[in-house]
Amino acid sequence: MNDYSYTPMKGISKLTELRPVIIVDTREQLPLSFTRLQSIRGTLNTGDYSAVGIEDHFTVEKKTIDELPGIFTSDRDRFSRECCRLRGYRFKRLLIVGTRQDIEAGRYRSKITPKAILNSLSAFECRHDLPVVWMATPEEAAKQVESWVYWFSRELVEDVNDLLRGHRRHDTTTAG
Repeated sequence: MNDYSYTPMKGISKLTELRPVIIVDTREQLPLSFTRLQSIRGTLNTGDYSAVGIEDHFTVEKKTIDELPGIFTSDRDRFSRECCRLRGYRFKRLLIVGTRQDIEAGRYRSKITPKAILNSLSAFECRHDLPVVWMATPEEAAKQVESWVYWFSRELVEDVNDLLRGHRRHDTTTAG
């Protein structure tokens, strides 16, 4: 009798040694610079960053402080449509390069009030189930994207391992 579970398990263990490759959308004009994971340019359906093989499950939309006023005024409808496309993703984030204090202090080029920007961010976060994460610098933002890509990819590998083993990692119930 053949043990078919051994061959897939042996092959899948090699996946844990591989490192994910970040995809930077070709429309991203000021891309983050990654130092720990390889990155390539490519066209994404939505978002600015994803990873090879998980483009339909993982995405990060990056905005700078100076872009925020525009997405809540002249580009509001376009940004809202983009947020709707994010709903189907298992992992999605709105990554803001800058700080909340930058907004509160009005350190951006627009007449829109800080309160209007912050309230709009909160509304979009709730309306579109889109977590907002602030990173003070592009370097910190790049490290965060690398961390998300790495850990999300690792979770997928663990899920596949569990599938091949015939059990669920997070299942606390037992079949009776």
